[in-house]
Amino acid sequence: MALFFLDLYLMYATKNGIRAQRNLPQKLSNSDQNKLAVQLTSKFPFKAFVSIIDELPVQFQKRDFEHKTELIKGEPHLFEYLLRPVERGEYVFGNLIVFASSPLRILKRKFVFQKDQMVPVYPSIIQMQQYDFLATSNRLTEFGLKKIRRIGHTQEFEQIKEYIKGDDVRTINWKATAKKNQLMVNQYQDERSQPIYSIIDTGRVMKMPFNGLSLLDYAINSSLAFSNVALKRNDKTGLLTFSKKIETFVPAVQKLTHLNTIMESLYNISTDFSDSDFGMLYAHVKRKVNQRSLLLLYTNFEHISGLKRQLPYLLAMAKKHVLVVIFFENTELESLIAEDAEDIQAIYHKTIAEKFSLEKRLMQKELQKYGVQTILTKPEELTVNTINKYLEIKARGII
Repeated sequence: MALFFLDLYLMYATKNGIRAQRNLPQKLSNSDQNKLAVQLTSKFPFKAFVSIIDELPVQFQKRDFEHKTELIKGEPHLFEYLLRPVERGEYVFGNLIVFASSPLRILKRKFVFQKDQMVPVYPSIIQMQQYDFLATSNRLTEFGLKKIRRIGHTQEFEQIKEYIKGDDVRTINWKATAKKNQLMVNQYQDERSQPIYSIIDTGRVMKMPFNGLSLLDYAINSSLAFSNVALKRNDKTGLLTFSKKIETFVPAVQKLTHLNTIMESLYNISTDFSDSDFGMLYAHVKRKVNQRSLLLLYTNFEHISGLKRQLPYLLAMAKKHVLVVIFFENTELESLIAEDAEDIQAIYHKTIAEKFSLEKRLMQKELQKYGVQTILTKPEELTVNTINKYLEIKARGII
């Protein structure tokens, strides 16, 4: 009994014996591992044994989050952990609870901090920053982005410079060479300020999840990263989202501050995953997008019959604009195809999976037959394949 009262005195004699603070960023990045931190300090005159319970947002469905450590008086302790959200929106953190005990460990004193902190989860800011860094430092190949050889000279003239090994001999400027008495070449840059639209289908076909993330959110993340790269390359970027109606339309503008407008629009996308109206999409593009533009259409087709229903509208858009239809491989089916079939049922499932996989490639060929650019991609490779296609189209001077 004496030890009980001694422990009671030790734990409650010190006012505010534990201080704790949860450090949250202004925004969390969807589909990425986000680093969060809890900072603790102790005023107890003894080594305190603490158990930290952070009430995570309901979206994580995690009710057993706990961290145990020991605190020495006056020595700050930083505890870091990672969270990967897979939905956009507002995430509310509940109480930050700390249970502390003395070396006697008879009693535990409860401390409660920072109830109801809200942080928004935005489209993948981390992915956008990664591609931004690689683009500005010319290291895009580190993420699988290809170096595209320029075809012809469809680009704008930039300057005359001295020839160095590796320059295209076809760009030698003979008049300048004669004047300077050394080889001089014309230097070109990609044509600038070309309008580019990310068009996102928010309908039923984009609901399917892969690695916890819907195809819609893969498209949203890709659109943000791509728009940033295109703006850094001085093109105009815009956004259009649709399902049974036009939900968002952001005209293409060439200003770096325009990225915030696009980011906020992507963050606010909500959908009931209804059937999409491609006829209405075509009518809106015809009315609102007057200049020849690059249209990156994020959608998905599971059956060639579904593609053929929308084909007239796709071809109509491709007449005036450079249309790239982006749709997705079913990576779960591809994994099934790669497995060995050991019984009749497995053979049946594998055959069906191969049929669906073949149909995807037939759809790609059907579009290419009519001159429509396509990307058939794994969801996790969407951004790198989209930027590669953009660089290819710019290099070929197709827009």
